[in-house]
Amino acid sequence: MRALVVDHGEAGPVRFADADEPEPSSDEALVEIRHIGLNFGELNYVHQWPAGTVHGHDAAGVVVRAASDGSGPPEGTRVAVGMSPHAWAERVAVRPASLGTVPEGVDLADGAALGIAGVTALRVLRKRSLLARDVLVTGASGGVGHFAVQLAALAGARVTALVGSPDRAAGLRELGADRVLTDPADLTGLTGPAETERRFDLVLDTVGGPLLAQAWDSLAEGGTIHLVGYSSGQDTTFPSGALFGFGEPRSIATYGDMTPTGGELTDLLDLMAAGRLSAPVGLRGHWRDVDDAVQALFARKVHGKIVLDVV
Repeated sequence: MRALVVDHGEAGPVRFADADEPEPSSDEALVEIRHIGLNFGELNYVHQWPAGTVHGHDAAGVVVRAASDGSGPPEGTRVAVGMSPHAWAERVAVRPASLGTVPEGVDLADGAALGIAGVTALRVLRKRSLLARDVLVTGASGGVGHFAVQLAALAGARVTALVGSPDRAAGLRELGADRVLTDPADLTGLTGPAETERRFDLVLDTVGGPLLAQAWDSLAEGGTIHLVGYSSGQDTTFPSGALFGFGEPRSIATYGDMTPTGGELTDLLDLMAAGRLSAPVGLRGHWRDVDDAVQALFARKVHGKIVLDVV
């Protein structure tokens, strides 16, 4: 079968190659992949995986052989694959714990857009009650950001979306953002409903770098910044005394939850079926054009997710 494998050479980060057919264990389903979802992290940090390994973690397809132990979905079920290794191939063996059933009425390609981005946003936002809370989403035009804006708004939060330029702000208000900022300096002086200085109860940060220090200055007492990415590639420096303060403690939390995603995928797909969540697919194409898609991703020309069809 054909697959996209890790390439550490100049032609990388991935290339097409022939790969061995998967041999599912008794607790794995065999899924025929129809669509794959690209993520910035797994492509930008491809050196973390061995060369020649079938790459990718997010996809969607159809179960062609159910797990022989009787667990998981039956043959013919449309499924989303999330955070499951070696997913960018024509067929993949997957444990049911990493599968979500795609309901009727939901495009299978939209299921491929969930995975890492959707589950990350959902897991972080479930850390605390968001009703009538102030939430900041940085890098809001990316895959995680698009999902986070929608999910925070659904939970009753007042959402501020921060993006890198005016052209990346399109559509975020329609997704639920109350404010859309294009300059980190605008975080200073924000006012709330009572014209008091706005402080954020939760920050979902995908950017890192100097922006992280600015977000810290805007964090409310008892608030938390969740670090889910560092797309800026820059170091963060806190001024002397910035991490000292009185009142309820503020915190910075890392993120690296790689536990099975089936439950969260099911919840997200149900929201899609109900028309309450949309997949942020900014580029759709054929997987033979993966090189062009990767270049567009690295050049930050894509708002949201990239989904490629496997045919």
